[in-house]
Amino acid sequence: MRRFQRSAPDGGRPRGHHAGCRLRRDGCLVLCALAVTVSPVLASRPPDSYAAPGRLARVTSEVYRLAREETLAKERYARAVPAARERRREADRLAERLSGLRFVSGVLREDAGAAARAQYRTGGFTARESTGLLDDPLELLSVQEDDTGRREWLARRVSETDDRSRALADEARAAALSWRALDRDAASSRTSLDAVGNRLAEARGRLDALAAADVAEGRCRIADRDALDPDAGDRPDGEPSRRAWTRPVLGYRLSAGFGGSGANWSGTHTGQDFAVPTGTPVRSVGPGTVVAAGCGGPFGISMVIRHPGGWYSQYAHLAAPFVGPGRVVRPGEWIGLSGTTGNSTGPHLHFEVRTSPEFGSAVDPVEWLRRRGVGV
Repeated sequence: MRRFQRSAPDGGRPRGHHAGCRLRRDGCLVLCALAVTVSPVLASRPPDSYAAPGRLARVTSEVYRLAREETLAKERYARAVPAARERRREADRLAERLSGLRFVSGVLREDAGAAARAQYRTGGFTARESTGLLDDPLELLSVQEDDTGRREWLARRVSETDDRSRALADEARAAALSWRALDRDAASSRTSLDAVGNRLAEARGRLDALAAADVAEGRCRIADRDALDPDAGDRPDGEPSRRAWTRPVLGYRLSAGFGGSGANWSGTHTGQDFAVPTGTPVRSVGPGTVVAAGCGGPFGISMVIRHPGGWYSQYAHLAAPFVGPGRVVRPGEWIGLSGTTGNSTGPHLHFEVRTSPEFGSAVDPVEWLRRRGVGV
């Protein structure tokens, strides 16, 4: 059967067709309006490369803050453990003394009981006086007095020992309670130390990753030193006194020395390595001016400082620099954070002293510092 459709008054197309067109047209207008409204918002988001400096500031600040927290946690734990051990030893000594005192008290009680039983059986006289002396009344009285005096002495000793035992028992209980409290404090300190250590390791990993990304990009950004919150006794801006030279890092362990050989170097080692964790502040060893900065190659993120007398110092494998070329620095001024960029098998500072800014003129940096009154 053929089905017919009534023609529309405007020219033969069904009304539904125009309605669908209007709906689609209106929908397109709405979508276009939304696109115009939303696109500026999406376009206003900065690319990841522009957000990196902010991330670097946050991560460097986090690493430094957590490193300080870990130091304080280590100090608390180092105090808590010996205190708990000493208190436990004291509790053990008191318990041992109490045991000995109770033994003495038992012996005295037994002796006093034996004397009392003997006096009861003999009426106050002991068997030693029954041989030829019983006819002398004065002798009998003196014997009875001696025996009574001994019983009284034993009674006093038992009473004194009991008093000392009670006092010592109270002291031993207090020492045991104190030891258990200190032991719980040591365990809590250990838990806190482990927790902050785990957070610090994660933050250091993020800092190493940012440094590696900067080296791969070939654009090593200068970190914001002011974002850190140093201790009251520390000075990121350097030593204001007349002291001219200082160590490049604090709290280090010397690793590879000058002149050594190994698979990591094409020739001999041209500097002194200071094994320190990622994020350790690196300091200028003396007054000078930053003359060069590196962002890749074997030294990774690095810088060279010119000092008076024609000497140059280099600081390599950094995670983040704080200063750039042209910056005048003071002794001890924080110039960057240690890391493991470049040809590095682990976090450390590679420190060189040279007679020129270029590689190949290095001298023994440890001996050079010692001649300037700095021991390492």
